[in-house]
Amino acid sequence: MTARSEPGIDLAADVLVIGGGPAGCWAAIAAVEGGASVILADKGRVGTSGATAAANTAVIDVPPTGPARAAVIQRRLARGLGLAQGDWIKRVVDETHVQLGRLAEWGYAFARDDRGVVYRGALRGPDYMQILRRRLLKLGVRLMDRSPALHLMTSDGEAVGASGVDHDGRSWTVLSGAVVIATGGCAFMSKALGTYGLTGDGLLMGAEAGAVLSGMELSGQYGISHAAATVTKNLIFDWATFSDSNGRTLEGDDIFELLARHLVEGPIYAIIDKAPPSIQEGLRRGQPNIFLPLERQGIDPFRERFPVTLRYEGTVRGVGGLLTDAGGATSVPGLYAAGDAASREPIVGATSGGGGPNSTWAIASGLWAGRSTAARAATLRPGRHGVRAQTANSGDCESGAAIDAEQAAAYVSVAQAAMFPLERNFTRDAAGLRDSLCRLGEACRSLRGASRSRSDARGQRRQREVAAMLATARWICTSALERRESRGIHRRRDFPACSDDPPRSLRLRGVEDCRTGWA
Repeated sequence: MTARSEPGIDLAADVLVIGGGPAGCWAAIAAVEGGASVILADKGRVGTSGATAAANTAVIDVPPTGPARAAVIQRRLARGLGLAQGDWIKRVVDETHVQLGRLAEWGYAFARDDRGVVYRGALRGPDYMQILRRRLLKLGVRLMDRSPALHLMTSDGEAVGASGVDHDGRSWTVLSGAVVIATGGCAFMSKALGTYGLTGDGLLMGAEAGAVLSGMELSGQYGISHAAATVTKNLIFDWATFSDSNGRTLEGDDIFELLARHLVEGPIYAIIDKAPPSIQEGLRRGQPNIFLPLERQGIDPFRERFPVTLRYEGTVRGVGGLLTDAGGATSVPGLYAAGDAASREPIVGATSGGGGPNSTWAIASGLWAGRSTAARAATLRPGRHGVRAQTANSGDCESGAAIDAEQAAAYVSVAQAAMFPLERNFTRDAAGLRDSLCRLGEACRSLRGASRSRSDARGQRRQREVAAMLATARWICTSALERRESRGIHRRRDFPACSDDPPRSLRLRGVEDCRTGWA
């Protein structure tokens, strides 16, 4: 059943899951299967909102033994540049292999290759998410669609629920034995397909409650797209030739660095001329939404050049997020995180987890968090925190202020100016980072000083999104300034080499006063 709260209504459940993407859905499934009552609150509609629902995605599927599994583990360790951990990778791929089998049992129709063999290495996003929604409803999970959570509730330092609003302006509060943050990452409204609503809300809520963040500097991730489109699927460009406006072919070992270097000089064009007919057909079937905007303009990408750009994907396809243990627990008792809201360092290290690694992580981390929250809730006396529950809100970059759409856009532009420019964030240096931090700090102080008049539901959501994006940008810049080396998708012009010191993770805590430390 789908539920919506009435004005001022107080709800209760063993487990509250915030976020209805794959990680949130798997967390809710695991929690209810563990015997917990579960409420899932989503900013949009569970099953259609978020990055996965908008497109197809790869997923890592290998049997629990054999050379394929060993190869995946070694590849991930090598690409992690010292920050990935083999035991975590093993747990993730093993868990996912089992759950993909369950997904088929629930009705998902996996594709078959030319020999009729089932291929489970890719998921059709819309179908996948609808299957998960139907499973949630069948299990009795209470869905709160279009009801964004705005603040966590805490009691004696423990997470005990959250409060929010729905699109009609009705407020809600859910008290629970445990909370899972599965709100995705932050792409700063870059318009990369499916990411517009991914504004770092869960990161802000977690940090306000005292949770530690990790790997936020590992966020210099951009996706390649047609300049007039939003789809940032990079696979087709493995068969591309790039050229400038004069037709001069551009060459380089890393296509992202190639494009970043030349886009600041002028337009760049691609043609997918290296793909044989069999690959062309596979690309069209596997990623049809890449070709739609090209077809609408009458462009055959296998025979004609088309302009391309790099669109920022931030922590959605980057790495950083809330630090969790093997069971999904954050540093705040009762608070758990999963999917892109959690740091993916243990499985991807210093490189992007976009595609297969992140979608695999969403399944496994969601399940771990769901199981852990069910186990925790089973040990608690119902309602024991309700009397002392209060809003967790540090006040930084957030005031309850009533800002209009024009003011919000101005604040968002400050965050985007720090994150989008290739010369400022694809590659970084101390001067640019300090300048960004100065501008972001001024924006936060301005937001805190805005009028405190009452805001409607849309305004409250807008204010929290603004606050979350400003805070996330500050965390990224603060961490990037602290890591004085280049490693993976953290690239420093002033420290171009990878440090000879043993690789370490960089942790961060706080909203108003950001404090970093090495693990």
